[in-house]
Amino acid sequence: MKILFVEDEQELSDIVCTGLRKCNYSVDAAYNGEDALEFYRTYDYDVIVLDLNLPIIDGLEVLRRIRQMDAKAKILILSARSAVDDRVKGLDMGANDYLTKPFDFLELEARIRTLCRISYIQIANILECNGLTVDMAAKSVSYGAIKLPLTKKEYAILEYLILHKNQVIGTRQLMEHAWDSEADFFPDTVKYHIHSIKKKLAEAGCKKNIIHNVRGVGYMAGDEK
Repeated sequence: MKILFVEDEQELSDIVCTGLRKCNYSVDAAYNGEDALEFYRTYDYDVIVLDLNLPIIDGLEVLRRIRQMDAKAKILILSARSAVDDRVKGLDMGANDYLTKPFDFLELEARIRTLCRISYIQIANILECNGLTVDMAAKSVSYGAIKLPLTKKEYAILEYLILHKNQVIGTRQLMEHAWDSEADFFPDTVKYHIHSIKKKLAEAGCKKNIIHNVRGVGYMAGDEK
C-alpha cells in the first residue's frame, strides 16, 4: 500500500513516515499543498493523509482539487483544527475520515487500514437534475432561484430519487429509506407525497417532468420524457 503523507511540520512528518514504513507502507512526504498536488498527479496512492494548515496551497483547497479529479481517492484529514465546524467542513468537502492532533500513531495506522479495505465513491453535496438543485448539506431544494417549501418527508423522498437519478425506485424502497422502520403506512402514502412534490415544483415554475411514475413499479427522477 502506498501513502501520500502531507504535513508541513517536517519533524512530525519524519516520525510518522518512519512509523508507517515500519508497518510496511510505501510513503511519500509532501510539505506544502503545491507539492502534494504534484505528487498526486504523478503517482497512484491508496490513501492520502492530509494536514489542513499547509503553505502555498491550503489543505482544504488541496482536498477540493483532488476530489474534483478523483471521486474514489481515500483521504484522511490529520489536523490541529479540532472544532466541530472544521471537521464537518472537511468531511462535507469530500474527506473520508478526520483525525485531530495530537493523535496516537496506532489510531492513525488503524484508520489507514480501514480506509485501505473499504471502497468509496464520493459524490458532491450538490445534486442537479433538469434545473433542480438539491443541497444535501443544507437539506434544501431549489428550482432556479426559487427554494421549494418541502416537508422533511418530501425532501427525503426527492433526495433519494435524485441520488439514484435515472433509476427506477420501488415504492417499498422509498418507504424504507424515507421512513423509520416502525412507521405505519397507508396504501397511498408515497403517492400523496410525490403528488405534493410535483405540485410544489409546478408552483416554482418547473414545466419539466422531473419525477416519472413507472406504472406498477415505482418512480424515477431523471431527464424529461
